[in-house]
Amino acid sequence: MAIKTFSMKFFSLLVSSFAIIGMVVAGDPNILTDFITPPNATTVDGSFFTFTGLRSFIGSGPPTTFKVLKASMVEFPALNGQSVSYAVLQFANGTTNPPHTHPRSAELLFLVQGSLQVGFVDTTNKLFTQTLQAGDMFVFPKGLVHFQYNVAQTSALAISAFGSANAGTVSIPNTLFITGIDDNVLAKSFKTDVSTIQALKAGLVPMGKP
Repeated sequence: MAIKTFSMKFFSLLVSSFAIIGMVVAGDPNILTDFITPPNATTVDGSFFTFTGLRSFIGSGPPTTFKVLKASMVEFPALNGQSVSYAVLQFANGTTNPPHTHPRSAELLFLVQGSLQVGFVDTTNKLFTQTLQAGDMFVFPKGLVHFQYNVAQTSALAISAFGSANAGTVSIPNTLFITGIDDNVLAKSFKTDVSTIQALKAGLVPMGKP
């Protein structure tokens, strides 16, 4: 009986260990070189590992809308294979980063200025929300629907870090209403009528979110 109990505990420990290992290695594939250079690159120096695309928000005036500046593999090719990326989020007062997901990474948001209401919904449909103040951090788990909303009368600035060079973004409003899903399907799904769906579509402008 004691041997059986020990065997069951050992088996459970073994399964748990494999699960932990699986979580640790999840993410971008490992590379077999120090870094990856584009096929058309002729020389690689310090400039290749430098990104200047975020300079535009330094010293800029208060934002008039919600704005995102990304430093992902698309904008910064040196990130290819490095499993990291950034985004700078600027919020005018009253603006929001609508519900969206990042299928390939969690998001670690650091609020530099202002305040933000943030939240995500887990796979049991439980909502987790918090109001952040400057200096606070908040993590959005990988793949879960989340949002940020500036309810204050002043602008807000946040920096988001991702554990992927290309975290990907799936904007929920855009995915549902501007990708060509039949109006009848949406109307039945939301238990409303086609005219309401068409009104929602008319008010959307395609745009990517971090």
